[in-house]
Formats: sequence, C-alpha cells, structure tokens
Amino acid sequence: MSATLEGDLCLGTKPGIVLFAHGSGSSRNSPRNRYVASTLQNAGLGTLLFDLLTMDEERIDERTGQLRFDIGLLADRLTAATDWLAKRAGNAKIGYFGASTGAAAALVAASKKQEIVRAVVSRGGRPDLAGQYLDKVRAPTLFIVGGNDRPVIGMNKEAFDKLKIKDKKIEIVPGATHLFEEPGKLQDVARLACGWFERYLH
Repeated sequence: MSATLEGDLCLGTKPGIVLFAHGSGSSRNSPRNRYVASTLQNAGLGTLLFDLLTMDEERIDERTGQLRFDIGLLADRLTAATDWLAKRAGNAKIGYFGASTGAAAALVAASKKQEIVRAVVSRGGRPDLAGQYLDKVRAPTLFIVGGNDRPVIGMNKEAFDKLKIKDKKIEIVPGATHLFEEPGKLQDVARLACGWFERYLH
C-alpha cells in the first residue's frame, strides 16, 4: 500500500544520517525525539524525522489505537523511507533511533536492511515486539531504559538476550521513568545515543 508521509530532513557535516521511528500515539513533532535530533545535529550527524502514519491513519489510530502496534506496517514504512534516503544520500551510513513501538519497527527494518543500517538505538522501547526478527539484526544495537520503568526493563532484557550480535548494550538511566521527563534524564538519553551513532556511523 503506497502512502505519502511527511518528514523533516536535516543533512549533517559528517557521513551519517539517523532516521527516527516514533512511538505509540506520537509523531515526527515529538519534543523528546526532536531534542535528541538536535543533539545529533550539533554533533554533525544528519537526521530524518518523519511520520510513520498518514494523517488519515493517525485519525483512525487516535480512535482505535491499533495502527501504532502494527509493527509490520511501521517497519515497512521505515524500510521504504530508508530506500528513499539511500537514493538521495549517496554513501551515507544510516542509523535508526526508535522509541516505544517505533523501536520494534526499527529492529525489524534493520533486520531487512542489513547492508545499509549500521546502528540502532532504542529509547524506552518495546524491542520484544520485534519477535522473530531480533536474531536477524546485524547492526550494533543500544537499548536505553529508565531505571524506574521496571516492566520495560524486563522486556528489553528479554529482547537483548535474543540479539545474536557482539556489539550490543543496555543502558539503564537511574531515576528515569518511561518518558525520561525527570530533570537531566533526556539529556542522558541524547548523550548516550549520540555517542553510539558517532562510534558506528563515522
């Protein structure tokens, strides 16, 4: 099914572009993702924030809450955006930053785009929803979870164990809840993500 998606592309000064896959009930205008994107941009990395759903689909999802958990659909949208970007960005190394259910979509897409995707970061994600695709991921992967987000810590550890890669890590941010709204916690997320992408996209 074809779709036209809205997005904001910012090219950096260094050879790396990070695609953002937003989470449940969110959009490319998520203030948390935009904050992380600004940190990556300041480090010279490119970013692409885009809506995984069309405006009509978002209206449907607001009523039903179903499309945000359609990981297959979200992953297909992300892989299509990756192909679109790869045609326009030459030899740029591509990374994914996924939040909530967007993290699962990022991992599924990374498993399908092994030759392109060089790094994945999940913030407060649901990587367990990537299911059978976890052991097919080849990109270095970082899970960032709030220390007080206990159910999601368990889900992340379960998914982490299924990753068959050497370069993988879980970072627990002490005192942070699911949305990292506590003072300084989102800065910790941005710093960790930026370090990961600088390491594997440069």
